Amino acid sequence: MNSKTITRAELARLFDHTNLKAFATQDDFKVLCDEAKELHTAMVAINSSPVAWCKEFLKDTDIHVGAAIAFPLGQMNIASKVAETLNAIEDGADEIDYVLNVGRLKMGDLAYIEDEMTQMVAACRKHGKTIKVIFENCYLTKDEIKAAALIAKKVKPDFIKTSTGFGTGGATVEDVKLMKETVGDEVSVKAAGGIRTWEACAAMIDAGATRIGTSSSYAILEGYDEAHK
Repeated sequence: MNSKTITRAELARLFDHTNLKAFATQDDFKVLCDEAKELHTAMVAINSSPVAWCKEFLKDTDIHVGAAIAFPLGQMNIASKVAETLNAIEDGADEIDYVLNVGRLKMGDLAYIEDEMTQMVAACRKHGKTIKVIFENCYLTKDEIKAAALIAKKVKPDFIKTSTGFGTGGATVEDVKLMKETVGDEVSVKAAGGIRTWEACAAMIDAGATRIGTSSSYAILEGYDEAHK
């Protein structure tokens, strides 16, 4: 897939249409889901609490409900992350995006990161759900990003993801390329955080991302339309 040949409909289906704000209300989630239906995105990305609402709003569609787990800091123990995951799945989540323990990765405790990823992947596989691992690259060195990606290549979540969008930085082309080069075809890459224009989105697609996390779906599509006049 590349930005030169992608159609508008294909582009929309890359989007995890996002509202992760602390102050989002049920009405806000209804709007998010209505927008996702209008655009025909892949998923709505939300925190775990409103999953049941969004599942109801999106019934009779093929748009997934995605729950963010241990969001946005990742500083929960493994059992707590698994418990939140299972609760979200029980409420109707189709996909799980969890934040790995950034501090443990910074410590070089790769055994912990692998154990955490293995347990989280197992919980999702048991229920047939898609799982994405959020690295939060803005806090990591290139070597740490590569180390986490190599663990993912072994454990095989569905996606590794650049960012929460709540850190000090978001997705970069350099990081998406590094992640994709490390995992190859074993795992997909999701770019998220700060992707607000068609130009930025296109760069992520060309770097190897096959999902885009964004709250700017409309703006990106408007930019696509303008570029393809």
